[in-house]
Amino acid sequence: MARRRLGPARPLDASTTPARPAGAAGAAGPAGPAGLAPIARVAGETAAEAALRELSDALSAAREEERLLADLPLGEIDPGFLARDRIGLQDEEMAALIESIRAHGQRSPIEVQPLQGAEKPWGLISGWRRLVALSRLHAETGEDRFATIRALIRHDRGAEAAYLAMVEENEIRAGLSHYERARIAALTAERGVFANTREAVARLFAAGSRARRSKILSFLTIHNHLGDLLTFPAHIPERLGLRLAEALKEGEMAALMRRALAGTPRATPADELALIERVLAMPAPGARRAPHAALLPRPDTAGEEIRPGLRLKLKPGRGRLVFELSGPALDTAMRERLEAAVRAALRQG
Repeated sequence: MARRRLGPARPLDASTTPARPAGAAGAAGPAGPAGLAPIARVAGETAAEAALRELSDALSAAREEERLLADLPLGEIDPGFLARDRIGLQDEEMAALIESIRAHGQRSPIEVQPLQGAEKPWGLISGWRRLVALSRLHAETGEDRFATIRALIRHDRGAEAAYLAMVEENEIRAGLSHYERARIAALTAERGVFANTREAVARLFAAGSRARRSKILSFLTIHNHLGDLLTFPAHIPERLGLRLAEALKEGEMAALMRRALAGTPRATPADELALIERVLAMPAPGARRAPHAALLPRPDTAGEEIRPGLRLKLKPGRGRLVFELSGPALDTAMRERLEAAVRAALRQG
């Protein structure tokens, strides 16, 4: 059988190509111009719906596990939702934070929880300084990038959990002074979050040592006696605070310290600390007389006959010394001479 030789391939001529039946694969029709069959289109739609469900489930899980971040308008956050543990802002630290956010943006989110039926829908748990810094930047610049703050949304687990989160965050990031720790314990007890201040200290600072909690309780004494008069209480160092707390247990020293704070202006923390030191160096009224009594001679119960018919007794006491003269020789003329001599001696010093 003879072999056929194949010639070179020729271009396809549409005029000679047989037409495909309508509805055949690849023809334009209900599957669309892309040439997809209906089953492929249904499969694509099903995959898109599955992706949306997966995304929705992921968002729900993030919200449930408190991993959801949101950019919230500054005006929607209530900074007074909790009594703050920080007493004030250090100018240098706040200036540094403002410049950091201005240059690099907000690095760490704040923590909020939803508020039901409140004027502002979000209550601030932690991040007060970041909220203040962004508020100042927005007031200064008017830029939209400072109009919102990134927040981690927490569940509403009650006031105790919110206070614990606030205190723990500040302890980790910057640390609180002993006075600030004592103050927030007192405030939470006043608000009924805890039954009393001892319970507040035990629960809020459970991660701390027993020694630390004991020091916080000592600073509670300072807050209870002087909190309304101190201007810079967060600057009281530990050693001075413990001395002050011990001294305040005496009512007379507490009254003395209150009078000093009420009557002495202080412009700086150093002024206030110096005033506290001066008052502590002053013996309490009950103890002030002891050194003087130690310098007096011992009581002479029998007395001394300094001349015939005249006996002298010394009766030292707390802050006083009594001379007692007795005997038949003590007449009116002698008494007048003795009084004049004593006055003259005291005036001469």
